[in-house]
Amino acid sequence: MKTEQERQQLIQAINVLLHQAYDSTLDEIYAILQKIENEEDENDLKAYYAAKNDVENNSLIVWEEMKQEIANERKKDVV
Repeated sequence: MKTEQERQQLIQAINVLLHQAYDSTLDEIYAILQKIENEEDENDLKAYYAAKNDVENNSLIVWEEMKQEIANERKKDVV
């Protein structure tokens, strides 16, 4: 991760190059940035659903374990 100063320097360098670029190049850069943004959004959604499923699965496992423990305790009380 870049420091704020490093980010500002990089943005300034990019701005210099953008101001010198042809319009067609700007269009291509914009399309690439949009594609990257869409891929990042998709990856974020995948990570969200994976984490959500993990929590749901782990919750189910814990609940199943709890039910088993309760059943075992009941058997002990009966015996």
